Amino acid sequence: MALSFSAVLHIIIMSAEFFTGITVNGFLIIVNCNELIKHRKLMPVQILLMCIGMSRFGLQMVLMVQTFFSVFFPLLYVKIIYGAAMMFLWMFFSSISLWFATCLSVFYCLKISGFTQSCFLWLKFRIPKLIPWLLLGSVLASVSIASVCIEVDFAKNVEEDALRNTTLKKRKTKIKKISEVLLVNLALIFPLAIFVMCTSMLLISLYKHTHRMQHGSHGFRNANTEAHINALKTVITFFCFFISYFAAFMTNMTFSLPYRSHQFFMLKDIMAAYPSGHSVIIILSNSKFQQSFRRILCLKKKL
Repeated sequence: MALSFSAVLHIIIMSAEFFTGITVNGFLIIVNCNELIKHRKLMPVQILLMCIGMSRFGLQMVLMVQTFFSVFFPLLYVKIIYGAAMMFLWMFFSSISLWFATCLSVFYCLKISGFTQSCFLWLKFRIPKLIPWLLLGSVLASVSIASVCIEVDFAKNVEEDALRNTTLKKRKTKIKKISEVLLVNLALIFPLAIFVMCTSMLLISLYKHTHRMQHGSHGFRNANTEAHINALKTVITFFCFFISYFAAFMTNMTFSLPYRSHQFFMLKDIMAAYPSGHSVIIILSNSKFQQSFRRILCLKKKL
C-alpha cells in the first residue's frame, strides 16, 4: 500500500513525539518509583508527578495505536479505534491526565501562593493529606466520563458515514450521536476551570510578591520568586498544551475532516504533542529531575 506524503510526514512526527513522550513520562515514573523504594514513602508532589507520568504514558500509547491503524490499516481504523474498549481507554486517559494536572495546580497554588485568608491557610496545611483523596476522586470521575462516552454508541454510524456515501437519515443520526459525545466531553471544562482559577491565583500571588520584594531579604526573595516562576511555567505550559489537545480532540470527534487527509493527520500530531510536551517542561522546571536525567544520559554514553 503506497503512503501519501501526509501519511509519511505524520509517521515521522508521531514517532518523534512518541519517543519523547515514552522517555520523559517513563522517566517521571521510574524516578519516583525509585524514591518510593528507597524511602518507603513519597512526598505529595512526587505522588502527583508519578500519577501524571503514568496517565500521560497511557495516553501516548493510545494515540500511537491510533496512528498505527490510521496509516497502515485504514479499513480497520473506525472499527478498532471507535470500539468500546479503545474509546474507554482514550476517554479515561484524556480525562485523568487533566484531573491529575489540575490536582498539581491546586497543590502549587496552596503551597506557593502567599494568601493569608483563613480558609486558604486551612487548606494549605491539610493539602498533603487531601492529595490521596483528590487522586481517588480524579480516577472515579475519569472512569465515569469514559463509561458514559462508550454508552454513546456511534461507532456503527461513523463506519457507514466515513467509508461510503450516506443517506440524509444516517447523517442526521451521526450528528445526533456526535453531539452527545461532545456534550459528555464538556464535563472536562469543570477541572479546566479549577486549573485556570489556580493559575490566576498564582499570577496574583507573584504580582503581590514582586511588590513586597524590597521589604524582604535577598535570599528569601529569590527563592520565593523562583518557586512562583517554576510553578507558573509548569501550569501555563500545561494550559497551552491541553487547550490545543482539547480543541483538536473535539474537532476530531465531529468527523468533519476528510479521513487520512493532511488536516486529519495534523490533528493527530497536535494531540500527541500534549502528553509529551508538558512532561518535558516539568522535567526542565525541576533541578532534581534535570540532574537525574543528565546522570542517566551520561550513564548511557559510558555504556
